[in-house]
Amino acid sequence: MDIETLKSAHPAHWKKAAAIRALTLDAVAGANSGHSGMPMGMADVATVLFEKHLNFDPKTPHWPDRDRFILSAGHGSMLLYSLLHLTGYADFPLEQIKNFRQWGAYTAGHPEYGHGAGVEVTTGPLGQGISNAVGFAIAEAHQRAVWGDKIVNHYTYVMAGDGCLMEGISQEAIGLAGMQELGHLIVFFDNNDITIDGHVGIADITDQAARFTASGWHVLSIDGHDPDAIDAAIIAAKADPRPSMIACKTHIALGHAAQDTSKGHGALTDPAQLTDAKQVYDWHYGPYEVPAEVKQQWEDMGTRGQNAHAAWHDRFAKLSDAKQKEFNRAYDLEAPKKLASTIRAFKKQATETLPKVATRKASENVLEVINPIMPETIGGSADLTGSNNTKSSDMGVFSPANRKGRYIHYGIREHGMAAAMNGMVLHGGVRPYGGTFMCFTDYARGAMRLSALMAVPAVYVMTHDSIGLGEDGPTHQPVEHLSMLRATPNTNVFRPADTVETAEAWELALTDTKTPSVLALSRQNLPAVRTELKTKNLTAFGGYVLAEAEGKRSVILIATGSEVHLAMQARDALQAEGIGTRVVSMPCMELFMLQDEAYRRRVLPAGPVRVAVEAGVRQSWDMILMGERGAAKKSAFVGMDSFGASAPAEELFEKFGITAEAVATAARDLL
Repeated sequence: MDIETLKSAHPAHWKKAAAIRALTLDAVAGANSGHSGMPMGMADVATVLFEKHLNFDPKTPHWPDRDRFILSAGHGSMLLYSLLHLTGYADFPLEQIKNFRQWGAYTAGHPEYGHGAGVEVTTGPLGQGISNAVGFAIAEAHQRAVWGDKIVNHYTYVMAGDGCLMEGISQEAIGLAGMQELGHLIVFFDNNDITIDGHVGIADITDQAARFTASGWHVLSIDGHDPDAIDAAIIAAKADPRPSMIACKTHIALGHAAQDTSKGHGALTDPAQLTDAKQVYDWHYGPYEVPAEVKQQWEDMGTRGQNAHAAWHDRFAKLSDAKQKEFNRAYDLEAPKKLASTIRAFKKQATETLPKVATRKASENVLEVINPIMPETIGGSADLTGSNNTKSSDMGVFSPANRKGRYIHYGIREHGMAAAMNGMVLHGGVRPYGGTFMCFTDYARGAMRLSALMAVPAVYVMTHDSIGLGEDGPTHQPVEHLSMLRATPNTNVFRPADTVETAEAWELALTDTKTPSVLALSRQNLPAVRTELKTKNLTAFGGYVLAEAEGKRSVILIATGSEVHLAMQARDALQAEGIGTRVVSMPCMELFMLQDEAYRRRVLPAGPVRVAVEAGVRQSWDMILMGERGAAKKSAFVGMDSFGASAPAEELFEKFGITAEAVATAARDLL
């Protein structure tokens, strides 16, 4: 549908959509940066969606049963900010639009979760939003089964472009969504044929409609500027039990001199061209000006959502007080009161029986007692359930036939799994965890970084955490991954040494509300090192004294995970020679660095030499080894400085020099 036909056939719609286009042009020109073309091209789809279908309440933006709108093509952020401003979200007054991309504004260059209500998820890295949306849809389907469709019954709508669909993660997401038949997921494909470098055809010839169809989706193709076609497509999508993809044929930068060109993708700031585009729109108002009648029409859309919210609130109020509290507890990410006592009882049993097990098995044992008392947990694995030990016996498998199931078979989709977990947390009401081999944090890295950036407390169960996995060889043996993860802000990396530390790490991961957790777990069996029951969660300190020196303290050995028992053996050898040796277990460096300086100095005092041992590279250890203000004069590291090899685990530790004798020798050499 051409512009003149659209204006004459749908004048009221045109005016509302033009408000999005004009605000976008003004904001991008004011910032002298941004991406104008996508909001201008998808304004018609957004207008129909918000006016006729989306259930949202600007006055109560976190209403649990609202529809979710995710702008996967996050560079087009002015589309989202315009919608939030026009419909009356308090966090997005006109001043925010005028400060687009400026310091301190909620209107960041790409949408950032936590920067104003109405931004459901951080997008910008292409492909993440559509993949998060699969997690949103999984959470909605599960909760609808658990709570009934009078309490949970809503849709997740996504806008994605060619870039999102070219990213490999998108196939992981659409394959999972199609298999799971997530009928409350609707994706609008902004099919404008343009990328930054030029026409899409210079890089991609994929038939996206056929691709989605082959993945089990319901697919429609429409004119993305025809309001009637858009409305009919959404109605059809909602009626189909499959996830739906609506391919919207659009013109990028509609009405501008850069329409249908790669220049239209970016910042359109030329004053004369901006004026000419507004003339095309019949938009005869000043910068950032929206006439009162048009603004009121947009705000009326939010009023409709308020009515839907009120009706839901009446239904929710009919639940028992206990059920209301349970529902709200899960949405508040509040762990049940039973968790602390359950973990204490588990630790008591472990210190009595002193099991020698791999920490991946210890993790499974912890989940067997946690999952029954935390019905909001949803577990999963990227096709490694028997290796990650992530499924407890009570969970049941989430599938189209069993939406109450709490275990997801993600398939070989590490990145998609991590992104879906982010979506589940952001949807609310569930606590997801997912597993793969530690080495494949490489594949999940993009979504794991966004967990940290968004302050999403997803839990990553990463097993086979070192050369200790043995014969599978260096392709599967992580050496740099602990340091890579520790270098990521707002990420807690736990490498527990035995069953007790594993239980404490799980307790911390499931009570955190702002930080993702990585549990780095061993394949090989490890002896118990926590042999006395301590009610206090010592892992919460990040590092603590596991064994004190006898006599004058000359050496401090610091270790994590599978190397803690090596440090204990080295201590025995040094103490036998009269060398007083303290052993510090350091299950979480990040938590240790959060302790006050006095505590850190008590655990790692100046004076004694320090030796750290870990079956990974040294990079993340320097602060611990060197100490604050030069506290440690002499230090050494026993670990990896190369990739691993294929051989039995015991032989690998010997060949790479990660042994109790090597640790003791390093300490002697420093004295």
